Amino acid sequence: MPIIEITSLTHQGVEVYSTLTEAQLRNKLDPEKGVFIAESPKVINVALDAGYEPISLLCERRHIEGDAASIIARCGDIDVFTGERELLASLTGYTLTRGVLCAMRRPQNLSVDDVCRDARRVVVIDSVVDTTNIGAIFRSAAALGIDGVLLTRSSCDPLNRRAVRVSMGSVFLLPWAWLDEPISSLGRLGMKTVAMALTDKSVSIDDEYLKSEPRLAIVMGTEGDGLAQNTIASADYVVRIPMYHNVDSLNVAAASAVAFWELRAR
Repeated sequence: MPIIEITSLTHQGVEVYSTLTEAQLRNKLDPEKGVFIAESPKVINVALDAGYEPISLLCERRHIEGDAASIIARCGDIDVFTGERELLASLTGYTLTRGVLCAMRRPQNLSVDDVCRDARRVVVIDSVVDTTNIGAIFRSAAALGIDGVLLTRSSCDPLNRRAVRVSMGSVFLLPWAWLDEPISSLGRLGMKTVAMALTDKSVSIDDEYLKSEPRLAIVMGTEGDGLAQNTIASADYVVRIPMYHNVDSLNVAAASAVAFWELRAR
C-alpha cells in the first residue's frame, strides 16, 4: 500500500476530501462511480465490516502506525495520503476526527421491495433534510429494532459525511432505499403505515392494538412542518407521543427513538 506524502492542497487524488461537493461525490449522472467519505477509525471499521469498498485513506502522519494502522492493514492496495495536521485541516476545512478519513465506493441502490421483503418494522423518513437528524434516526433505528429505512427524495442523503459520522456507522448496518412512490404504496407489500403527527384523530403511541400489528412502516416528517396533510390522510394510523408541560412536539430524531421503542415488533 503506497504512503503518499502531500505538501499542497492540489495533490492529485485528494480532491474527494476537499473540492468535491456532496452532490459531486454522489455522482448522479453515473451512480456506479459515486463516492462517500467515512470518518474516524470506528466508523470506517463498521463500513469495512459491512462490506463497503475503500478507495483511499487520508490521515495524519502520526496515525499511520497508530489509529489508522489496523485500517491500513485491512484495506489492501489503496493510496494512503498523509501530511501534517495543519495541512490536512486546511484541506478538509476542519480538524480531522481522530485523524482518519476514508473515501469509499457507494453501494448499489436497493429497491423498496428489497428493504421491506422480510421486514416487520421500517421507518420512512419524509423530507428530513438536516444531516444530524438523519444520522441520529439511523442510529436509533439500528439500536431499537427497526429492520430497514426508506427515504423520500426530498430527504438528505444518508451517506452525507456528517450523517455518517453522527450515525456512528449505523447507516451501514441497515438496508435502505429511496421511496419514489407515494407512502401509501407500501400497502401492497403488506405494511400498515403509521404517520407520526399531532392531530385531533391521533391515537396514543402506547395503543395496544397498534403494537400488535405484524408489519408497520413508521413515517417521520420534516423538522419544521411535520408530515404533509395528504400523507397523514392516507396513513392507516395517525399516532401521537403524549406531551407534558405544554411542550408541543419533540425533535424528529428524539421522536423517532420513542416511536421505534414503543412500536417495536413483539
